[in-house]
Parts: sequence; structure tokens; C-alpha cells
Amino acid sequence: MKVSLIGASGFVGSSILKELTDRGHEVVAIARDAQKVNAGQGSVTLKSVDVSDVDALASAMEGTDAVISAYNAGWTNPNIYDDFIAGSKAIQEGVKKSGVKRLIVIGGAGSLFIDGKQLVDGPDFPAEIKPGATAARDYLDILKSEKDLQWTFFSPAIEMHQGITTGRTGHYRLGTESPVFNEEGRAILSVEDLALVIVDELENHKYPQQRFTAAY
Repeated sequence: MKVSLIGASGFVGSSILKELTDRGHEVVAIARDAQKVNAGQGSVTLKSVDVSDVDALASAMEGTDAVISAYNAGWTNPNIYDDFIAGSKAIQEGVKKSGVKRLIVIGGAGSLFIDGKQLVDGPDFPAEIKPGATAARDYLDILKSEKDLQWTFFSPAIEMHQGITTGRTGHYRLGTESPVFNEEGRAILSVEDLALVIVDELENHKYPQQRFTAAY
């Protein structure tokens, strides 16, 4: 496939880019500064675009088969909530304007449910990431009303960060609305296996207009 990847220079985006090219997909790698993208050896076209520029974004994505958004407004950004919502809505509008029908969004784990309550609303949820996690949860609610696109929203495992060093194991288990826990009661996934999950979904299209999650 020919795939547009938004946020291709980031922690998540760079791993997805590698997985895509390793599996032979052609990639339009989109970032605010595309020179920061590690293009590797695959078929990659670099495009520097600000996600707030809907027309430029639509032009960059036009002619691709699907869009994967690993957009992140920046965890240290004091305006992360508003910026994430605005950026995500601009991406959604840009995809529609481009004529591409498939959109896979990398969200957060905070919108997953345990005992009927979303993680982000729990008393022990980390305060430092709550604004960003709340934005991802609220954007999922916005995306659920989208009828024209074949969208999919992915919630990573609760523990999916740079400290997870298992690398690409090639194994994972899937879930939908609740976290996937291992025998130790932990929901863990490396960024390399997150990339595997996303490209598997790109190729297999198991969750159209749904949210899903994965962990070991």
C-alpha cells in the first residue's frame, strides 16, 4: 500500500515508519519538520506540513490508500488539550478533503474501561499526563460520530513508553474497550510491537469504525 504517516518523526511514528517500510509499503512521511524523520532504506517521501494547515495536509495525503496518525501535541505542552483536539480535528478534515477513506489514529490508554469507568477518570491517574490523555479520550468521542471515513482508533497498553525495552517480539493479544492484562496484572507493549499491531490492522482491517487495544 501507499500510506500517509502523520507524526513520522516521533517516538511512535518512527517505529511505525520502520515497520511499514520493512513490510514493503510505500510511505509519505509527514511531520512539522520532515528533515527530522529517519527515512531508512524504504520507499519514503518526506513532506513538511503543519497539521493545522488542512489544505496542505490534504494535498500531501492525496493519492494514498490510508492515513495513519501518530500526531502528538507534545506531553510538555501546557496547551496540550486544546492543541491535540484542534490538531486531530484538522487531520480528520484533511483526510476527508484528500479523498482518502481510511484513517487509523493512535490515541491513549486513558479512554479504556475498567469496571465501567475510564482510566483517565480514576483517582490514581497520573496528573502530569491527564490533560493529554483526556484530550485523546474526548477526541475518540468526536471520531465516533464520523460516518464518511473508515476510521480506527488504537488505545495503546497502559505501559507503552520508552522504558519498555522488549523490542519487537512479534506477539500481542487484542482487546476492544478494556485493557489487556498479563498474568501479573500488567498491560504492557513495546513501541516496536505497537507498530506491528498498527500495520497488521492496516493490512487486515479488523476494526473499521471501532476502537481497539493490544498488549502482551
